[in-house]
Amino acid sequence: MNWILVTNDDGMDSPALPPLVTAIGRLARVEVVVPDRERSWIGKAITRHYPVTVQQVERGGQKIAAASGYPADCVQLGIHALFPEPPVLVVSGINIGYNHGAGYIQSSGTVGAATEALLGGVPAIALSAGSHSRPWAQWRDWVHTPDAFTMWERLAGIAADLVGRLLTVERPGVVVNVNLPDDATAETPRVITTVAAVGYEQLFRRDEDGRYVHDFGGGLRWFSGLEGTDVEATARGAISISPVSPLAAARFPTAVADALGVESDTNERP
Repeated sequence: MNWILVTNDDGMDSPALPPLVTAIGRLARVEVVVPDRERSWIGKAITRHYPVTVQQVERGGQKIAAASGYPADCVQLGIHALFPEPPVLVVSGINIGYNHGAGYIQSSGTVGAATEALLGGVPAIALSAGSHSRPWAQWRDWVHTPDAFTMWERLAGIAADLVGRLLTVERPGVVVNVNLPDDATAETPRVITTVAAVGYEQLFRRDEDGRYVHDFGGGLRWFSGLEGTDVEATARGAISISPVSPLAAARFPTAVADALGVESDTNERP
């Protein structure tokens, strides 16, 4: 029986998880395997030197498998170990915060989980959301409040539409990396974008002798212009859809672009 695996890097208590699982569940059977805590900025790390434990928990009325490892571990377990057959698609997200620009995509546990799926022969879509109007620190706190639930429901509906469309494409061959502005609706333009050549500045500050803590101040390093990129698209309020592939040059097949309903004038963008 065809089924979809949902994972994330924000862990089993992510406020985005229950609405996404509910929305995806209207398309097919869903199984959820997520980290038992937040595992952001972990990329495609795989647990190597100690066991990964899995426990069954319930969140938002949904049964999920919570793993002690990383997002890519969750995908490995979901595809190869926990179920009799692999999923037809892996959905990773919805991440709290954009995963756009090269520096963030290569650091993202959300995108890392989707990449692990593709390496295992399963198509994948990575979903992230960010604020189009509020400062990051303010928005990050707000998304965990009850007032944000309707936003997560709305974004989950958009995500489910994209997932349903992607299911019509046989072997897309790329990770579909999607960034959703928090005010996006079903009418928001969807554009194919390139990944912005963006890095970042200092991540750690000294806390005491020999001890440093992650304290990213938001400083970015720009290596080229932003026209046509994922960063530019979300800044103007569009839904950015980028091909990411560890297997070959990242270019969308026309069938994928058409299925996802992107703007026709961007279909030929590499």
